[in-house]
Amino acid sequence: MKVYKTSEIRNIALVGGAKSGKTTLAEAMAFNGGVVNRRGTVDDKNTISDYREIEIDRKNSVSTSLLYSEFGGKKINILDVPGFADFQGELVAAYSAVETAVVVVNAQNGIEVGTEIAHRYSQKMNMPMIFAVNQLDAEKANFDETVAQLKDFFGPKCTVIQYPVNQGVGFDSVIDIVLNKQLTFKGDKVEMSDIPADQASKAEEMRMALVEEAAAADDELMEKYFEDGDLSHEDLTKALKLALDKRDIFPILCTSAKENMGVARLLEFINDNVPAPCEVIDKPKTKAGKTVGYDVANPTIAFVFKAANEQHLGELSYIKIMDGEVSEAMDLVNSVNQSKERLSQILICAGKNRQKIEKAEAGDIICTIKLKDVKINHTLTTAKNTDDVVCEIEFPTPIYTVAVKAANSSDDEKVGAALKDIVTYDRSLTLENSRELRQTILGCQGELHLNTVKWYFENQYKLAVNFTAPNIPYRETITKSAEAMYRHKKQSGGSGQFGEVHMLIEPYYDGMPNQTKYPIRDTQEYPLEWGGKLVFNNCIVGGSIDARFMPAILKGIMEKMEQGPLTGSYARDIVVNIYDGKMHPVDSNETAFKIAGRTAFREAFKQAAPKIKEPIYDIAVTVPTESQGGVMTDLQGRRAIVMGMDAEGKYTTLRAKAPLAEMNRYCTALSSLTSGRGTFTMTFSGYELVPTDVQQALLKAYEEQAAEEE
Repeated sequence: MKVYKTSEIRNIALVGGAKSGKTTLAEAMAFNGGVVNRRGTVDDKNTISDYREIEIDRKNSVSTSLLYSEFGGKKINILDVPGFADFQGELVAAYSAVETAVVVVNAQNGIEVGTEIAHRYSQKMNMPMIFAVNQLDAEKANFDETVAQLKDFFGPKCTVIQYPVNQGVGFDSVIDIVLNKQLTFKGDKVEMSDIPADQASKAEEMRMALVEEAAAADDELMEKYFEDGDLSHEDLTKALKLALDKRDIFPILCTSAKENMGVARLLEFINDNVPAPCEVIDKPKTKAGKTVGYDVANPTIAFVFKAANEQHLGELSYIKIMDGEVSEAMDLVNSVNQSKERLSQILICAGKNRQKIEKAEAGDIICTIKLKDVKINHTLTTAKNTDDVVCEIEFPTPIYTVAVKAANSSDDEKVGAALKDIVTYDRSLTLENSRELRQTILGCQGELHLNTVKWYFENQYKLAVNFTAPNIPYRETITKSAEAMYRHKKQSGGSGQFGEVHMLIEPYYDGMPNQTKYPIRDTQEYPLEWGGKLVFNNCIVGGSIDARFMPAILKGIMEKMEQGPLTGSYARDIVVNIYDGKMHPVDSNETAFKIAGRTAFREAFKQAAPKIKEPIYDIAVTVPTESQGGVMTDLQGRRAIVMGMDAEGKYTTLRAKAPLAEMNRYCTALSSLTSGRGTFTMTFSGYELVPTDVQQALLKAYEEQAAEEE
């Protein structure tokens, strides 16, 4: 393969709803570019894009594939992105490596969840968009309705570039507004002819509207338009490229990827109108604020946006060259950890097929193998300032969490290693070993995402794993004062153990004065790592307990606060006053006073009207306005308090406070209530007392669990 210059490179991501035909379109693009000589199909399980075992098994993409097409003297890098909402982490990563999104829309179904997600991230990341209305040969295809939906949802920037002459069964022709011609598809060939008389008036009207809209992207072109009343094909192409890059226009084109109709013209349109990396207005920046130049003369900066572990190859790193160039056996420095890395091979990917090349220039997308210590979001460079890194991809926060445990305890280590492996290559997953919950917590984007993880365990790692709802990180506290004492006495020959502790405990609140009835000799405040405070007052007079035993008493209390007396949850917001006790000149030691302090605290806690607090989250739920009522009713059934709502376009955002205990599998319920179109975020707000009936249920469940463990 030739070394393509930056100006000859186009980078696109195929995004949109599941089953819209992205993988089929990617296959047709590769075919039209001569990368493959035979088009595979998803049904026949032989596409170059969906080549992974799980994708062949399920007949849908779960991971982004990199492929390319050589067309019209240019190289078009194509990222085929999964369409299901649960894989939006793949979408975000793909957007970080391309200059334009091609949103594939099913002409039978119109706007789908995947279409909306692609547009949402396009807005957030300022990504230009092209709409490819696909499957126009299907019986229920409706181009006009699809365009109406696009304009209704995404605004008047959605601009028709082509429209079908005869959509549905028998589809074979489109009117191309830019070329001002009719295109007729015959097999893999295209015939160009003048626009038929019955379409001429409509086409001319649409063309003039397009010219006026595109010309607005540039003052000079606008002047030409005003002077001449039209733009030449070259000027229109220039105007479209500017308008597309500025997100002033979202062009709409026609395809039937399955029949390879309109695909070559789409590639041509991409060549002519999608900006090369060096031409984009809004170039990426490094964390230090330096703009990436996509200039081959600059020091090399290469960004790792994706990684995978594949059989026979090992670890693959997918890299966007942001500046300079890379060559085989080149030495680079990892800006994140300062490790030195060598590019042993440079590979160009056509899905499952890889080809070695010796060199690639800025703007290109490559992959390499067996880097020592390189992960997603790492920057490789030859620059002198090796501390500067490309801004990291912001992966979506998990909205669905589960506790993971090996079905067989002997597999614990293997399951832990497999989880780390899976999370390394899918950064929209999170993994936490929670000391508090005593569980391994996996965060994902929904049940489909979780089912993908389950598939890997069953088919790739061959491990039996249990997935359960995570425990809730409750807190325990007290609501009134209480006193207790405990004497620890143990004699078993030789030195024994003796320690007696008397204490008064009180509820703590911010700003409270020292108001205990006992004189305070010393006060220590301990902010707790799990929130809240412990105030420890030494009120001993007369030397009934030596000061050297106070740290041991405190340690015993802290041990019990880490595993609270009610449910084993952390305790918080308590004032402890040690006001009396006894020692033995021989048998008293730190162990005795630690046990005495811990037990006295437990007894006092149970008498101090103890309460359980639960974590409360601020919830923002964005739903189609027509689904608002059902979603609000569901939230109220989860003990949520709706705080307000904001309307924007066709969506309403409900703001509420809800207990974490009621939000398990909420993403599944919300998807059902909104046909997959609802989204939500959760932000920790604070802890509040649980209702009495909930507390009683928690205490009963804890007692039953303790009895089972005995």
